[in-house]
Amino acid sequence: MNIDMIEAAAQRGTGHVRRTPLLSSPFLDKIAGRRVLIKAECLQHTGSFKYRGGWSALSAMEPAQRKRGVIAYSSGNHAQGVALAAAQHETSAVIVMPLDAPAVKIANTRALGAEVVLYDRATQDRNALGQDLAQDRGLTLIKPFDEPQVIAGQGTCGLEIAEQAAELGVTRAQVLVCCGGGGLTSGVALALAHRAPDMRVHPVEPEGFDDVARSLAAGQIVANSGPEKGLCDAILTRQPGDITFPILHRHCGAGLVVTEDDACRAMVHAFERLRIVAEPGGAVALAAALFHGASLEAETVIVTVSGGNVDAVAFANILSETRP
Repeated sequence: MNIDMIEAAAQRGTGHVRRTPLLSSPFLDKIAGRRVLIKAECLQHTGSFKYRGGWSALSAMEPAQRKRGVIAYSSGNHAQGVALAAAQHETSAVIVMPLDAPAVKIANTRALGAEVVLYDRATQDRNALGQDLAQDRGLTLIKPFDEPQVIAGQGTCGLEIAEQAAELGVTRAQVLVCCGGGGLTSGVALALAHRAPDMRVHPVEPEGFDDVARSLAAGQIVANSGPEKGLCDAILTRQPGDITFPILHRHCGAGLVVTEDDACRAMVHAFERLRIVAEPGGAVALAAALFHGASLEAETVIVTVSGGNVDAVAFANILSETRP
């Protein structure tokens, strides 16, 4: 992985990947006690940053390989990103998704033209299932985070953060990134190391799934012990990737951890003050900025709202039941 791959992904994405806005609110600044800038990736195609990696991976393939079709496994955001990118490249996509994924993510993936294969998290291995399907059908597997072209695509978000912050006169900041396996975090960290070296990236994870934070503290990959199930489904992974972790270890500061309640409160603030919809996993970085200021030092904090694919009923319940 290198900056050249990220810049090449940005060129291939021109006219396809949205340049999402960098938002702000004086109300959020007051809560956080500092300036907070919000990179609204929930406004990206398919409602999350994952489209960046999906487009990057498919656009980098040789035409003959791409024509045979692709396969991915995902709880929903990577699924939709790959499904849309495949449709735009006029090829097929098979997506392996857990039975308990949010209904809106399953429905949207199918609506984008992908074949959805459901599996039971408790009894089936998605990696083995995906590899078997790929081999049987001659499909190319696009991993959700531990894949160079996917990381390169996610890194284009970092290029935009550097450009947009500079337009606002900001060159020094802490950058908080919602983190699962580390694809977005490592891509953004690598991009900023070259484009905005005075910005320091910190991964943010939900409590109980802080494998990246613990891995960074230990200096080696440490896995979570429990099942990948919780409110922040979009960023629940067993451990950081073999490709992503060295990048994280080299370029990131300490990981931050928030509760599910913190994430829900951040969702309410994002809707009330910015009028954007964030899913729980996409709101953890904002939660860290708003409610964990003691862990921060910079006068300006930039956060990703990495996705907004939350079921309408679940979102309504969170808005009505959560006290911000």
